[in-house]
Amino acid sequence: MASLTLVIGNRNYSSWSMRPWFALKAAGIPFEDVVIPLFEEGYKARIAAHSPSARVPCLIHGEIVVWESLAILEYLAETFPEAELWPTDPKARAHARAAASEMHGGFQPLRAALPMNLRTRVPGQGQTPEVLADVERIEAIWAGCKAASGQDGPFLFGDRPNAVDAMYAPIITRFRTYATPLNPDSQAYVEAILATPALTEWDKLAKEEPWVIDLYEAGPTKG
Repeated sequence: MASLTLVIGNRNYSSWSMRPWFALKAAGIPFEDVVIPLFEEGYKARIAAHSPSARVPCLIHGEIVVWESLAILEYLAETFPEAELWPTDPKARAHARAAASEMHGGFQPLRAALPMNLRTRVPGQGQTPEVLADVERIEAIWAGCKAASGQDGPFLFGDRPNAVDAMYAPIITRFRTYATPLNPDSQAYVEAILATPALTEWDKLAKEEPWVIDLYEAGPTKG
């Protein structure tokens, strides 16, 4: 089988890049990554050499090119069924897909007010009523996934992170960055994701990156 290559942007800022990368790592699927720093001179052309949308992430698998995060997760689930990136139970799988799709298309106030930045800590920033409404909905989604899974375990559908956890992983880093208040069950889930080897590795690599994008640097407290 052809090897997998995932083209991504800066780990510190690129939430969409994190999602398939996290899923690949959590599932133990071998791959290589290519990091193209965003907003550097010529970055669009460099990405366009891999991706028809000229955006990251982009998965390359032999002659197959998949250039959108959720589509990459679906492709990986099809290609590596043993990884169980979606729940095996049809009802739970339908619930998981809906939860992933809602994350994919929603929560614009939260995304705008709380940009992903793993190197920054800005407690309390951006906690507008609109953002807190998004947080409340996300907590409800997480609780619904736990109920739909019918399993115990620290993740949304049991003992292993899957595609839904991958979709919410960047939101979890935002909750850490901005010290967003959460209920105890949600906080326990956040801590479980942050402790995974996949997130720990991404976090370390993000903090080692030399690039800074001023657009996504917010707040007076860094570090």
